[in-house]
Amino acid sequence: MKEDKIRDKIIEIETYLEQLESILPSDLEEYKTNFKIKLMGERSFEKIVEAVEDIAFMMVKERNLKQPEYEKQVFDILANSGIISIQLSKKLKDAKGMRNIISHQYSEINDELVFNSLIEELIPDVQEFIKQINNIN
Repeated sequence: MKEDKIRDKIIEIETYLEQLESILPSDLEEYKTNFKIKLMGERSFEKIVEAVEDIAFMMVKERNLKQPEYEKQVFDILANSGIISIQLSKKLKDAKGMRNIISHQYSEINDELVFNSLIEELIPDVQEFIKQINNIN
């Protein structure tokens, strides 16, 4: 049953990634000037990171691992348990930080940073996360 929830969450993430890739333009200028695309990109970033974090917490619970003291620590716990790589753990913690900036608007959102993060980091890092989780289950 727990593996079913993880599998369902992976399917959810894959759907978000497909939707995101279908709307993202190939150049920054189009991204910056199209408020609908920017909003969809930012919201997708939030939803994808939240879903990745959900899986991470499910894995911690399923494997009876140490409970994290703060949210980002969940990725360190997975890395220390050999579930994901240390490099991927760092990248996912960075994505969580960016998600918090977008979600809580701690400062003015830098469109170029978000756009580049979506294309160059979030999409490939989340695909790698799914691959590493699938290798465990």
